[in-house]
Amino acid sequence: MTDILTAIAERRATKRFEPNVKIPEHELRAILDAGRHAPTAFNIQHWRFVVVSDPALRKEIRAVAWNQPQVEEASALIVLCADFKAWEKDPARYWAEAPEKMQATYEGMIKQFYTGHEQLQRDEGIRSCGMAAYALMLAAAAHGYQSCPMDGFDFKAVGELINLPKDHEVVMFVAIGKKAGDYPPHGGHLPLEETIIHNRFA
Repeated sequence: MTDILTAIAERRATKRFEPNVKIPEHELRAILDAGRHAPTAFNIQHWRFVVVSDPALRKEIRAVAWNQPQVEEASALIVLCADFKAWEKDPARYWAEAPEKMQATYEGMIKQFYTGHEQLQRDEGIRSCGMAAYALMLAAAAHGYQSCPMDGFDFKAVGELINLPKDHEVVMFVAIGKKAGDYPPHGGHLPLEETIIHNRFA
């Protein structure tokens, strides 16, 4: 298994995958399970992972994704969707394993936090999917695969293709597989000093 710090340091967006590589079902399930363990506010777990395995559907998605080859070539294409109304769908279940009093407390907090705050509902769903996507990419690396986070596509068209529920939104794709060829030159990272602000901006 790849060390997590190595996986973070070496991660690159893979644009071309070996199309004949199959991810064993148990490995793909383990990768998805890692995504399921990403953090969410109030443990609501807003994400839904649509695993697109139908070749015909992959072809249709590629047609609305700037013809990017990784949509079809990747061993796994995962469409991350946010359920913006997860907070009101039996919220006690998110704390089902906690003591009853704690479960009731969190259920009340969830309703108070989200009720009437549509922008917050959306923002939390997007944040949750972003964290889950990174967990998927790191888990893929741990299993020896490469990945590509993607948002270059027609969101509305993809939603229609996957029959997206009205209270959900497509957030991004994560394509996973074995990279084909070498990576192109890397753009590099900003200096650490430029990205860290202590206490407040000047």
